[in-house]
Amino acid sequence: MHVAGRIEDYALIGDMQTAALVCRDGTVDWLCLPRFDSPAVFAGLLGTEEHGFWRMGPARAAGSKPQPADRRRYRGDSLVLESEWDTPRGTVRVIDFMPPRDGAPQVIRIVEGVSGRVPMRSELRMRFAYGWVVPWVHKVDHRTVAVAGPDSVWLDTSVDTYGKDLTTFSDFTVSPGERIAFTISWQPSHHQPPALPEPEASLEATEDFWREWVEHCTYHGPYRDAVVRSLITLKALTYAPTGGIVAAPTTSLPECIGGIRNWDYRFTWLRDAAITLSSLLRTGYREEARAWREWLLRAVAGDPENLQIMYGIAGERELGENELNWLPGYENSQPVRVGNGAAGQLQLDVYGEVTEALHLAHMTGLARNDYASLLQIKLIQWVEKHWDEPDEGIWEVRGPRRHFVHSKVMTWVAVDRTVKLIESGDVDGPLERWKDLRETIHRDVCEKGYDKERNTFTQSYGSQELDASLLLIPQMGFLPPDDKRVIGTIEAIQRELGTEDGFVLRYPTSGEGLGVDGLEGDEGAFLACSFWLADDLAMIGRVEEARKLFEKLLSLRNDLGLLAEEWDPRLKRQVGNFPQAFSHVPLIDTALRLTASGAYGGG
Repeated sequence: MHVAGRIEDYALIGDMQTAALVCRDGTVDWLCLPRFDSPAVFAGLLGTEEHGFWRMGPARAAGSKPQPADRRRYRGDSLVLESEWDTPRGTVRVIDFMPPRDGAPQVIRIVEGVSGRVPMRSELRMRFAYGWVVPWVHKVDHRTVAVAGPDSVWLDTSVDTYGKDLTTFSDFTVSPGERIAFTISWQPSHHQPPALPEPEASLEATEDFWREWVEHCTYHGPYRDAVVRSLITLKALTYAPTGGIVAAPTTSLPECIGGIRNWDYRFTWLRDAAITLSSLLRTGYREEARAWREWLLRAVAGDPENLQIMYGIAGERELGENELNWLPGYENSQPVRVGNGAAGQLQLDVYGEVTEALHLAHMTGLARNDYASLLQIKLIQWVEKHWDEPDEGIWEVRGPRRHFVHSKVMTWVAVDRTVKLIESGDVDGPLERWKDLRETIHRDVCEKGYDKERNTFTQSYGSQELDASLLLIPQMGFLPPDDKRVIGTIEAIQRELGTEDGFVLRYPTSGEGLGVDGLEGDEGAFLACSFWLADDLAMIGRVEEARKLFEKLLSLRNDLGLLAEEWDPRLKRQVGNFPQAFSHVPLIDTALRLTASGAYGGG
């Protein structure tokens, strides 16, 4: 009986339209088809084996647990996973990948004999609609197909298969050098069957794709391996048909094991996508930046006054939140949610992030788009009218709206970057009026968001709480790094939001009762905030301290270089959705900063 592994036990494979998570024991526990945000066909990650999985590994005695692979790695700079088992009968390798595609989505698993003769077993249990629907499984021309409603999944392999206990099995033996392939392909159930797969050709094409893509990376510093793996992960989280970028490929992996802080991240947050775009631009990936800008213009369309904080991966606006009560949740963390009710929140900071991304695209020479410049002007026209309103802030609190300091700082960023755009002569606008607005916002933040007695900015106007988003003040250019208020804020956050490991919490949580975010319970150290701290420490001259923190953060990655959203300092494990763009982006940014400063150790 397989139970879901630790979050860090998973590997990511994907085709830039959806993704799968593969556990150390060879079990695919999560796969949504055909898109990131489609219902899962394998939802064992959030439930049990009854909710769908695909295990490939050495045969074992009935009732015994599947064994984790002895070794696993990605093939070079690719998203092709290799897992190896050493058994009493010999050694076997499983190669897992999803070929980038124009047609049917595929998961391909190639079993390769390394030494000896190893008995193997494939166990495939497809359950549609997040484990709710048992499909009709039957044979069509020597192919196995599972059908339910609009979906069909086709299994192709050269070895015999049989059905038992609503599961499709294959028992076979591999010898040295022998390769046996299994492919599942999704197809709308009313279409003709998908074309027969070509696993070996697809493997070669997939490796070529990733090798050629990585060659465009302009970063060649001491942290290249970590940066490239993060870039590959961000590329894998991009929905190729539209250019939208998901925050993570999963839903409801808990921020606190057993708690209620379980959210669906399979959407495009403007904030996450904008900072992802910034990292891609700084490392040489202009095509992704262009595609995201086009996605943004389509998503916002002619309605920037009603800018949402997130959209579907094709720009959908309706992301209604529901709970799947038949799933027990990851390690009994309930509820399991799909959709995200935060889509309707007001978060003023997104105007700053989007404007900053458009500004960076412009500054790095991305071909001019007149509508993008017009959009930027329209966004600032809206900010001019609404910047002084309370909002839900960067962390999507579900409590009362507040005047969050970070939100106000980011409205300043939006105005500042637009003033610079007008000054460059590329667009017309009320330059002097918006210069005055920029100064008004700056003065308002410094007067109402700063605690003189403690020498620190605070989470919101009039509050005593701290917030790690304040670490972005020097990074956004709101104040210079050597300003005493900046240094005081950094030191206060280290002191009051730091964990024993030196990592950073987003803000204080209640443990009991409702906290500032309107939720019960605690959460782990937020990895992005910890990277921001390393950035700030480098900016204020504490470079060696920054490097040590950065390398400690790198040590939290799993064996494949992947990070979830948070780190639980008590349980010493990753928590939250996985892998998380909002963790990998600041990893790249901090690596670039430390490399530029000459502060690095072993890499």
